[in-house]
Amino acid sequence: MDPQRSGAEGQGIMSEHFNTVVIGGGQAGLAMGYHLARLKRPFVILDENPRTGDSWRTRWDSLRLFTPARYDALPGSRFPAPTWSYPSREEFADYLGGYAEQFGLPVRNSTRVTLLSHDGHTFTIHAGNQRLEADNVVVASGWDRTPKLPAFAEHLATGITQLTAGSYRNPKDLSEGPVLVVGAGNSGADIALELASTRKTYLSGRHPGEIPWHIDAVAARPLTLAVFFAFSHVLNLNTPAGRKARPQILAHSGPLVRVKNRDLVRAGVERVPRTEGAKDGRPLLADGRTLDVANVIWCTGFRPDLAWINLPVFGPDGEPDQDRGITRTPGLYVLGATFQQSLASSMVHGVGRDAAFIARHIAADAPRAAASPGRSAGKVRPEGSAAPQ
Repeated sequence: MDPQRSGAEGQGIMSEHFNTVVIGGGQAGLAMGYHLARLKRPFVILDENPRTGDSWRTRWDSLRLFTPARYDALPGSRFPAPTWSYPSREEFADYLGGYAEQFGLPVRNSTRVTLLSHDGHTFTIHAGNQRLEADNVVVASGWDRTPKLPAFAEHLATGITQLTAGSYRNPKDLSEGPVLVVGAGNSGADIALELASTRKTYLSGRHPGEIPWHIDAVAARPLTLAVFFAFSHVLNLNTPAGRKARPQILAHSGPLVRVKNRDLVRAGVERVPRTEGAKDGRPLLADGRTLDVANVIWCTGFRPDLAWINLPVFGPDGEPDQDRGITRTPGLYVLGATFQQSLASSMVHGVGRDAAFIARHIAADAPRAAASPGRSAGKVRPEGSAAPQ
């Protein structure tokens, strides 16, 4: 997997050429690396975090995955925990680090990509003092990077503590007094349930529906298996049911998996209508009420942070225009998008299949890439001097 390297004399910039550069070292990027390695394609994985798995270590303290351990493994491995347990954020982060070591995946940590461009022949990736060239690039940097906040959030009173599902860590982050959790999907329900034990908690938003049984109950395990099978093999782009469900799933969050509405009711969480604005510095609900709260936690979803991609690949929604991960720019792929191929695409157990699909596409494209001017792996660009770094 050794790249070809070249350097500019006196400029301190390292330049390397790879067949494939994977941007992002979370579960999507590691699954991509596994399948590229199986197909013997040269590649490198760039991860902005100091340690593999750190993207999970920064999430809220009590986070446990919404899927049992049997669905939390990446391809070629198993999750080292009881099949029907729910791993913590630390356990999953450690698993990712161990996975990279187990398969010898070439992950470069503390490498933040600041620019991706294409000169008509090859991709160029800038990351600090590193300059990489690639025939193929897989963007697997995560679809939950930038919180989606409503414009009226800035009109709430300055005394109200505002956090997001990405910045909340534990109840100590909050001011004394009631809290409004906006967004009733899995993250919002999980956080609201935790906070209800220490303060008055409101949960605002459309109920996304739920799996109507506790999926860790022994008697319900056959049903749980059926549901996760459907996420991958029924609700996908190859079936009429999947194609019909996809727009609604993209517009709203998926069903509650672990926490149930009755759990929230028992804990004292008060369900309120959608939060639609601010009035007199307070959150304004759809029924005209305002809530006198000291805290608001926005669990209203995320969007990818892809401003560093300087290529004409974006659709009207600001996200890459792609079909099963293949963009309209030859050689550029995305991995980990919501419902990329199925409802499971953004889940740990679904990303491996999507990665395998892209890896096969890259391998099949290899003869064309090798024949294209400027895209020959193994050749140092003439303006560079061959020097080990």
